[in-house]
Amino acid sequence: MPSLPSLFISHGAPDLPIRTGPTQTFLKELASTIPIPRAILIISAHWLTNEPSISTDKQPETVYDFGGFTPELYQLNYPAPGEPALAKRVAELLAAADLPVQTRAKRGFDHGVWTPLILIYPTAKIPVVQMSLQPSHGPDYQWRLGKLLAPLRSEGVLIIGSGAATHNLSAFAGYTTPPPQWVTTFDDWLATTIHNNDLASLLDISKI
Repeated sequence: MPSLPSLFISHGAPDLPIRTGPTQTFLKELASTIPIPRAILIISAHWLTNEPSISTDKQPETVYDFGGFTPELYQLNYPAPGEPALAKRVAELLAAADLPVQTRAKRGFDHGVWTPLILIYPTAKIPVVQMSLQPSHGPDYQWRLGKLLAPLRSEGVLIIGSGAATHNLSAFAGYTTPPPQWVTTFDDWLATTIHNNDLASLLDISKI
């Protein structure tokens, strides 16, 4: 199997799966552009810990970690199986580099997991392992973590980071209102910097 890409997905609001629009369309078509993975490792911005934590649940439940949305949203379910063997492999990769790591036997899929996956892989047949995010660590740590996980890409594992490039609900004025200028400015900078493979600037992102 060829090496799979690693993806970062801005998953939007929890109601993305039931809200028609360009983001929904993009995610529905995404699977057709990449090889079919044997498993998925997804790092969700809605599971935050000081050190990496990995779900080992064989059959994670769907978690509705939000409120105030239409009842239709709470009827959605993403019954993808977990894969304890992959969770063990991830833990071993991190432990081999002397990174402290924990496992969680019971950790359901938060909406950072199932909101994008229900659109990308709606049949929920591909096993999914969730890993936590460590926001207290800086960009250098995140880069190192990614390099440690990179061997999984040649083992048939699709690695996904799920969250948002920008997040400020108080600045959100509705789906039909253009985003604030600072949002588009940062998004444009991020896209250009990644396209130019300017790792130094990405790791120095706090100085923007």
